[in-house]
Amino acid sequence: MTESLVEQLGLLGVFIAGAVPWLEAVVVIPVGILLGLPVVWTVVLALAGNVATIVLFAAGSERILSALARRREKQGKPPQDDSRTARAKRIFVRYGDVGMAVVGPLLIGTQFAAAIAVSLGVSVWRASVVQSLGALAWGMLAGLGPALYVTYSSLP
Repeated sequence: MTESLVEQLGLLGVFIAGAVPWLEAVVVIPVGILLGLPVVWTVVLALAGNVATIVLFAAGSERILSALARRREKQGKPPQDDSRTARAKRIFVRYGDVGMAVVGPLLIGTQFAAAIAVSLGVSVWRASVVQSLGALAWGMLAGLGPALYVTYSSLP
């Protein structure tokens, strides 16, 4: 294989890995950079994969929640409100969707944070944008250290 093909396959892997929940762009970016992939393309593709799945999870969660609510209504049951839901609502009320964007990539994953935000009443668009901005901020920070290391470790 040529070096260019290996690099392209590596960047495809970065995109796919960035899209995987819990793996996150925050983890994939430093690994890709330290493996010698181009810094800018690694950051862009990892974040693109991450953002694509954030939007899918947010939109999907809205559809799933509305289908579950219709099903419960048809069965004559009240809307579900268990202790886990109440706890998630308390945390969300305290920190908001921006707080979810800050801690989401580290604790539960940006995709799940977007789905939780939508389930608690945030619009799909807002949840997608806020979580994507959080992923972008964390991704830039995650790429900065390894990029500087690779740049300055090669100095004479």
